[in-house]
Amino acid sequence: MTPKLPLGALLALTTAAFVTVLTEALPAGVLPAMSAGLGVGEAATGQLVTVYAIGTALTAIPLSAATSGWRRKRLLLTGVAGFAVANTVTALSTNYPLTLGARFVAGIAAGIVWALLTGYARRLAPEPVRGKAIAVVMTGIPLALSLGIPAGTFLGGAFGWQVTFSIMSVIALGLLGWIALAVPDFPGQDKGGRLPVRRTLAVPGVAAVLVVTLTFVLAHNILYTYIATFLEHVSMGGAVDRILLVFGLASMVSIWIVGLFIDRRLRFLTVASTLLVALGATVLALLGENPALVYVATTLWGLGWGGVPTLLQTAAAQAGDKGGAADIAQAMLVTLWNAAMAGGGIAGGVLLAGFGAGVFPWSVLVLLVPTLAVVLLARRNGFTAAVPDDSGSPREPGRQRREARSRAGSPR
Repeated sequence: MTPKLPLGALLALTTAAFVTVLTEALPAGVLPAMSAGLGVGEAATGQLVTVYAIGTALTAIPLSAATSGWRRKRLLLTGVAGFAVANTVTALSTNYPLTLGARFVAGIAAGIVWALLTGYARRLAPEPVRGKAIAVVMTGIPLALSLGIPAGTFLGGAFGWQVTFSIMSVIALGLLGWIALAVPDFPGQDKGGRLPVRRTLAVPGVAAVLVVTLTFVLAHNILYTYIATFLEHVSMGGAVDRILLVFGLASMVSIWIVGLFIDRRLRFLTVASTLLVALGATVLALLGENPALVYVATTLWGLGWGGVPTLLQTAAAQAGDKGGAADIAQAMLVTLWNAAMAGGGIAGGVLLAGFGAGVFPWSVLVLLVPTLAVVLLARRNGFTAAVPDDSGSPREPGRQRREARSRAGSPR
């Protein structure tokens, strides 16, 4: 019988992921109005997203190390409170430097929360369904992208961008109460169990997961950041909203599938995700002039990408657990993730200037070659096919099933 998930606590963590992603991306949806309200150009307003990512990338590892001894609930509440404060200041401010500072604080809060979520989900759930628990929490990402951003953009257009950020503050305040009431507390690490960054990298499997994170996220973000530009290139500039909706829906299906099978098929799902994104990019590269095939390619891309955050964070947690470095490994993943997001914008701009918009799908394929190679090579550590048993030792899924049938008295 499959153990039950503690959904009340996990959905609180899902909401934390939702708030984190929505806070990061919301300025892009209300950019013109926010630009006018702050009295700066749209390019300068766009840096409100950049400074958020910088805040996360610069502070995730040092803050994770400095707070590793804190009780987990206290640290999670601190991170969510940071969102409440930062979004409140953003809603009230008409001063650009002050708003930049608030966005940097929000990025710091994101680093705290992201470094906690996976480990928290794993500790809340029974051993056989830990991957499924992470998938539940990571549902907050596609929900924010496919529903939260469009809703925030609509509200910003109807009532003003300040109202949208005020609503975000109210959600964060409600989430503080939800966490306080529904999420159990766990201790942090004692000093003897903490590993520095260099020793964490030496834990088998951690470096492989981080390399895959860097290349996979960079590949995705080069195309995602400039999707409107690419669609203009293939004469589909008016279909951006529909393409993003298809991508969001496919991502939701992806994370559902990953949630069903991740506890038994982490390696297979990671390989399949890589190949699906590569197939979608191939269709865009070779047949992007056909509108119907662009929708097919977008569906393949979303089906491949939606579960990737869950897969990578699960792989990092499993690898880090072996060396007692799960929290630092997660912080390193968060740092590389945000660096790859920023790098996607920069690299995409360079590629656009040098080769034109048609190069974006090809760049995805180039980056996914080493991604797939590392996943395939890291079969013993990092992206393993084995499932940990209750004692913590890995066993192959087939062997688990045979042993279960043997215990039940059924024929082999």
